[in-house]
Formats: sequence, C-alpha cells, structure tokens
Amino acid sequence: MLTGRRVVLQTGSFLYCALLLVPLPDAITVELGRPTIEAFDAYMRTVEARFDNQTRTGPFLWLDASSSRRQQVRQGQILAEAWGPKGDVPITDGLVHDWIGAVFIPGATLDKSLRVLEDYDNQKNVYRPEVVDSKLLSRKDDDFKVYLRLLKKQILTVVLNSEHEVHYLRVSDTRWTSKSYSSRIAEVADPGRPSEREKPVGKDHGFLWRLNSFWRFEERDGGLYVECEAVSLTRDVPTGLGWLINPIIRSLPRDSLANTLRETRAALAQPR
Repeated sequence: MLTGRRVVLQTGSFLYCALLLVPLPDAITVELGRPTIEAFDAYMRTVEARFDNQTRTGPFLWLDASSSRRQQVRQGQILAEAWGPKGDVPITDGLVHDWIGAVFIPGATLDKSLRVLEDYDNQKNVYRPEVVDSKLLSRKDDDFKVYLRLLKKQILTVVLNSEHEVHYLRVSDTRWTSKSYSSRIAEVADPGRPSEREKPVGKDHGFLWRLNSFWRFEERDGGLYVECEAVSLTRDVPTGLGWLINPIIRSLPRDSLANTLRETRAALAQPR
C-alpha cells in the first residue's frame, strides 16, 4: 500500500500500456503528498546549511577540495557528479536527485557574466531546447521571480510550466552566489495543441515536483569558475514501469546539469 499519496488508475493496466508503447498519457497519475514534501524540505535544509557554511568558511569552490577536479575543468572538461553515492536519495514516495557540477570559462568576467545570467527574458535562447520559453516576472534589487517553460525529453517528452525565485548574493569583489527555488511546477498536457492545459499542480505523472539550484561564481586564473548544485524531486519508480520512467527521472538530472553548464559556458564565452 502506498502512503502519502493517492494513485489514480485509469483505463488499462501497466502491461497494456507497455505492450502498446504509449507514453503514459493518463495511465497512472500520482499525487504529491505532505510526507514527501516534508522529507524533501528536510533534505533541502541540510543542503542549504552546507552551502552557506561552505560560502562562509570555505573552501569557496567545490573544485578547490580536489586538485584533480580543478585540473579537469581548467582543461575544458565539464564536471557533473552525484553528491551522494548515486545522486538519487529515496524519501517517502519520492526520489531526491542531488548533482553538482562545474565549468571554467577562460576570459569571462564576473560583472559581464552576471548581466547575461540575469537576463531571464533571453534564457529561452541561451538554454534551448530544454528551456522553451522564459520571462522575467519581477525584480527587486538582486531578487528575481522568473517563469520558465521546460522541455524534458528522453523516451518520454514532458513539458512543464514553472516559476522560480532567484536570490543573488555578493560575497566579495570576485565571488557571488545565487540560490534558485521553484515556487510552482505544473505539467502540461497536450503541449502546443488547441487542447493544451495544465494538470493540477502535484497531481500529475510526477516527473518533476521541485527544482532548486545553488550556484557559485568566482573570477580568477584569467576566467570565471561556475559551479552548480541542482536538487530536484520526482516520484519514485512504479513496479513494472522502470524501463520507461527511469530514463527521465534518473538520467535526466545529470544530463540536464551538464547541458546547463555547457550552455552557460557557451553564452558567457561570447564577446560582449
């Protein structure tokens, strides 16, 4: 028996869906329950405490704890590693995905880079195809509210309307951090069609319920180091559908982080 959520079974069975190879239209819907939210919030408190402590006491960059990592990014590699043993942390009726990565951008400066990153109306061009649309909703000093329409594609194609609160903090003349928290994520049914509509928030296929990210930027060594720890919440894997659901909830978090860092490097490396 599943606790903390209600599973709504509509027409057909898991086996029927698998045999027909249909991409889970409404064959199974899950409801995000309070125990899952509380477990995720508890996990996030540990992430935030670690991030804040590292920012205050150092080493500032995750890279600086490993000469091997630092050398790899200086050689042009994009790192994306699981924070824990596998990057997936089971919680009550859900999975937390915790990945951290880094990139070095020769010649980039902090001031110019922040102007690019804070141009949220243009993020649909910087982070395409994963970001289909983007819009700045409001800004007050270094605090932003933004809208992103996200496309997740790996066997299944999932479109999500999301809103995020982003907070930037200047640590020193050469160091900044930012924290981004999703405030709303709604799965889109029939995207791009006249019948397009949002599913009720928290009552969907559970491919992405939360998406928070923690960034560090440091200008030194003739360029800019950029680090990101991305923490997301998804459903767990239902029995019999792992072959279909695993790629999008287990593989995408790492791939998405690596792509984000790659596209960030490409955008910040452009002369401005």
